[in-house]
Amino acid sequence: MKLATGVAPLLAVAALVLAACGGPGPATAGAAGPATAGAAGPATAGAGPTSAAPGEPAYAAPVRQRVTAAMAENVIPGVVVRVVSPTQGDWTGTFGTRTLGRDDPITAADHVRIGSVTKTMTSTVILQLVQEGKLSLDDPIARFRPGVPHGDRITIADLAEMRSGLFSYTFDPTFNETLDRDPAKAWTPDELLAIAFTHPPQAEPGTTFDYSNTNIVLLGEVIERLTGQPLERAFADRIFTPLGLSQTSLPVRTDATIPAPFARGYAFGTNVSTMSSYALPPDQQVAAKSGALAPNDETDANPSWAWAAGGAISTVGDLTTYVQALVGGRLLNPATQQARMASIRPTDPAHPDGGGYGIGIAAFGPLIGHDGQIPGYMTFAGQDPATGLTIVIATNLAAVPSGEGSALTVLKAILPIFYPGMQAPGNPAAAPTR
Repeated sequence: MKLATGVAPLLAVAALVLAACGGPGPATAGAAGPATAGAAGPATAGAGPTSAAPGEPAYAAPVRQRVTAAMAENVIPGVVVRVVSPTQGDWTGTFGTRTLGRDDPITAADHVRIGSVTKTMTSTVILQLVQEGKLSLDDPIARFRPGVPHGDRITIADLAEMRSGLFSYTFDPTFNETLDRDPAKAWTPDELLAIAFTHPPQAEPGTTFDYSNTNIVLLGEVIERLTGQPLERAFADRIFTPLGLSQTSLPVRTDATIPAPFARGYAFGTNVSTMSSYALPPDQQVAAKSGALAPNDETDANPSWAWAAGGAISTVGDLTTYVQALVGGRLLNPATQQARMASIRPTDPAHPDGGGYGIGIAAFGPLIGHDGQIPGYMTFAGQDPATGLTIVIATNLAAVPSGEGSALTVLKAILPIFYPGMQAPGNPAAAPTR
């Protein structure tokens, strides 16, 4: 299943975590093409995979080399990497193509779907409403939405922290069949929740971390009820406009377009075939890496099914500004920001030093932020609150043939450059089974 909004649970592996939404040409087209990079701004041509361009930070050449290698090994068509370092300098690199089979270089200005990074936005607005006295994190969801299983005991905090126990509608077989059969369908939140509530809860409220898109759709409905606004307007008024994010939006549910310029988005398999794992069967992995199996073009699929959990669109530049505000506390008052950061706790109590998740925010080792995967695209946005180092990655492939999210594959490749000795993680994008 293309869980497409990071719906795979965040796995604690080597201090990384997945918190988990034109016809295609050869799968390898553009994947290992010439990298283009520039210093502290949109990438420009001139530097090869192992050479430094004039004025580039010292880390740029090894980052370029490792990104190029990761793309070639995992048939990732296009990648944009943005690094902001207070001590080493800023840099943006662009790699590969935005359209398979064409000489169409991806650019730093290209729009992409950002998947589960949207969850941080939904949870941020929830916390703003808490600040305004319109709700409490201890309020039961039944106060705002009837018909939720265990709704009298599931709190707003349980939903935001992925501890409600509610079944994620994205694991429903019929739902996935519909996504494959009718990718243009405009879903309503009530339709998504109705699917979720046909399944029994997975756990008692507040007891277990279990990543579920159902939680965030419920929070989206709470926002609309308390603000009297459509969610896309609440995001714009409370996040996008105050931060000057002019290239970021949450589309209305009937809008499946992406603003120009944009990278076309690709994914291997179908929603049904990847419902229990993103990994392709071994023979298909070989075919994908050889170029014999091309990914599907998912650019025009309607993201309304992801909505509050993963429907937003942005650029690497806007995501950089956003994650710096998210981690730096520009969207909340100091007390609320401190409570949010303190809410991060291990997703697996047996591995307390592993990855963590809190109120719509995740810990990826030293980086705090979120990743987002949706059919066609994957993004990562994180900042180290201790040093200010910010890393943002956008790709136009959801999962690589082995099943790992493509942006996390790139992140794993470059993190040791900034954190020497960091152990390479396993597969943090592995989908859970049901």
